[in-house]
Amino acid sequence: MNLKHLLTDWLRIVFGLLIFSLGVHLTIRANLGLAPWDCLGMGLSLHTPLNYGLAMTSICVIILLIDILMKEKIGFGTIIDALLTGNFIQMFNDIDPFPETTGVFAGIMIIIAGLALMAVGQFFYMSSAQCCGPRDALLVGLGKRLHRLPIGVVQIILWGVVLLIGWLIGGPVGIGTVVSTFGSGIAMQIIYSIIKFEPRNIEHRSVIDVVKSMRTEKSYIGETNNEN
Repeated sequence: MNLKHLLTDWLRIVFGLLIFSLGVHLTIRANLGLAPWDCLGMGLSLHTPLNYGLAMTSICVIILLIDILMKEKIGFGTIIDALLTGNFIQMFNDIDPFPETTGVFAGIMIIIAGLALMAVGQFFYMSSAQCCGPRDALLVGLGKRLHRLPIGVVQIILWGVVLLIGWLIGGPVGIGTVVSTFGSGIAMQIIYSIIKFEPRNIEHRSVIDVVKSMRTEKSYIGETNNEN
């Protein structure tokens, strides 16, 4: 991997996170309740000087540190996700480009549209092969340590704890929480089936893998130039 290739991957990640963040903004804009992690971030923002974006960034950085302590695979994509996603969502919240939504049905349609955008954003992000986001890495790490439980059960436990904490500190919970929580996987499956994308086939590269690859290529180029 050379520097140009790496920068192209980073731009792909940032573009994907922008689309993903717009999708999250729509789920917030629907005003019917938030998914577990968003509920926690919104609740935290109510009790600190942080806005939602900075609250989510703080949560993701803490999770990133936990991932490192758990010795999970960390890529540049993991780091970029932790630092940018919450702030991108806050940017869309501040701009608020869409008219106000009224009614439960309209709100649910907005959430579904948001989930579809999130899936598209995740496609661009994951196809860069720079590792998963910090929250997904946490799930994987917990799954390894709770190996007797199916990963789906581990996810339900994790999301349940996060949602409970978010609700206790004032995060909004409602029908939108249910739609977002259970609809995200369905939306992802539909979108990925349409574009024929299989994320499990991707071989992710950690920060260490990328650095080693760049060093190897640099050494090879240097040796080739010396031979010439």
